[in-house]
Amino acid sequence: MEGFLRFLVAKAILLAIASSFVSCYDPSPLQDFCVAVNDANGVFVNGKFCKDPKYVKAEDFFTSGLNIAGNTMNRVGSNVTNVNVDKIPGLNTLGVSLVRIDFAPGGQNPPHTHPRATEILVLVEGTLLVGFVTSNQDNNRLFSKVLYPGDVFVFPVGMIHFQVNVGRTNAVAFAGLGSQNPGTVTIADAVFGSTPLIMPEILAKAFQLDVNVVRFLEARFSSKYDRHY
Repeated sequence: MEGFLRFLVAKAILLAIASSFVSCYDPSPLQDFCVAVNDANGVFVNGKFCKDPKYVKAEDFFTSGLNIAGNTMNRVGSNVTNVNVDKIPGLNTLGVSLVRIDFAPGGQNPPHTHPRATEILVLVEGTLLVGFVTSNQDNNRLFSKVLYPGDVFVFPVGMIHFQVNVGRTNAVAFAGLGSQNPGTVTIADAVFGSTPLIMPEILAKAFQLDVNVVRFLEARFSSKYDRHY
């Protein structure tokens, strides 16, 4: 009996440790706020130095311009306007950010991931085809939906996802992300435009392509022309 109780206690401890690891990013702040400042005259928290609270002002929690459409004259036909900790210093440690995404007809926000955040998107104008692909362990299932104004879709953290304007007019969406700095990995840019480049032979085998096709793609993406964002 005593051995069984020890087993239960040990199991409870392991579960507690595991749950602490699960919530180890963008932790709850231990103060009202930690306004980011670009100098060392403060406390270093979550990647930024904190401004002395007595010098914090309303402007540290404010930005404007999301009413202005982004320039979609680029190779993918879309533009992402980020509102993260670099735009609003007061977001530091608060675990949230926002984006506006503009789409020309036929434009797309190409397949990408946010390594540190779940995304929730609301469409306010136009028609979008959106979707995400699950992990290998879930057989890479595609969850996809056509959205109309007022529709909302969620992209789980780390999943490859995309949005495409399938309408005949411009589209506009806003998305909230569960991190002050969610990060973005655009798949094509990362795979074919890394610095330095991945050996073409590796990618040729991985994607089952002729090595010359890979070299063409790397030449295309490594120039970093007109990067999306």
